[in-house]
Amino acid sequence: MQFRGNVFRYGRDVDTDVIIPARYLNTSDPAELAKHCLEDLDVTFRDRVRPGDIIVADENFGCGSSREHAPVAIKAAGVSCVVAKSFARIFYRNSINVGLPIFECAEAVDAIHDGDAVFVDADTGTIKDETTGQTFQAQPLPPFIQEIVNDGGLVARTKRIMGQKAAAAAGDASKKDGE
Repeated sequence: MQFRGNVFRYGRDVDTDVIIPARYLNTSDPAELAKHCLEDLDVTFRDRVRPGDIIVADENFGCGSSREHAPVAIKAAGVSCVVAKSFARIFYRNSINVGLPIFECAEAVDAIHDGDAVFVDADTGTIKDETTGQTFQAQPLPPFIQEIVNDGGLVARTKRIMGQKAAAAAGDASKKDGE
């Protein structure tokens, strides 16, 4: 998996209430959540974000409540991945569960600026600031997490696997019927 986009740079302790304010939690529609993503932190985000763009943030990104709506809103807004110095644990897991790739790399965060063009290779963990030419090394996503992200999240992955098992079982049953 590879991602390329322009950076939206934020500070530390960006909490889930800022990522998607509680007043919008009456819906779980990703498109509706995307309309309000980060609006209390950056009123221009919605109008400027383009598919593939990347969020880069300092420590403790996604702290606060455990709402899964936050990574859903980020992903639905078109953000391809998030790079931060660290993530709140529940946000980290929720991101993977909804298929939003995230990477921890303090060196990259310290060097990358708002608006920089950045390339991220999830297979190798390479993060390259194409604006400055600097390259950084994050931990690559393990294969099982890449599979979850590629499938669009944990629920989609589970449906795919269950579908494969059902198809295999149906194939086995038809072989027995034909014998």
